[in-house]
Amino acid sequence: MLENYFPVLMFILVGLGFGLVPVILGRVLAPYRPGTEKQSPYECGFEPFEDARMKFDVRYYLIAILFILFDLEIAFLFPWATVFQEFIAAGDAAWFVFGSVMVFIAVLVIGYVVEWKNGALDWE
Repeated sequence: MLENYFPVLMFILVGLGFGLVPVILGRVLAPYRPGTEKQSPYECGFEPFEDARMKFDVRYYLIAILFILFDLEIAFLFPWATVFQEFIAAGDAAWFVFGSVMVFIAVLVIGYVVEWKNGALDWE
């Protein structure tokens, strides 16, 4: 029974090896010479202008969430687009599949219009 788990154990060991060996080699072989410039928050030479914990406007997050939402929903159309020709050739469920995708697109458009009307896409 133990020989059945041998490939799983080898997979885990190889994965740990690929993850830990570069970290250990970097720690052992890399030179460690700390200095004032390396210890500063920014190595670009400029002092920070503002506090790193400043508050961001909520609109940044809102636009990012809306982009991710609509981007992921559009990604659901790619599998449909790749097999739609086969549905047309089969003829059985072509109109059902087409109708369901049109309902999906209609829900996307309605959601986009609602976001637009509520001013979520306005940047002032």
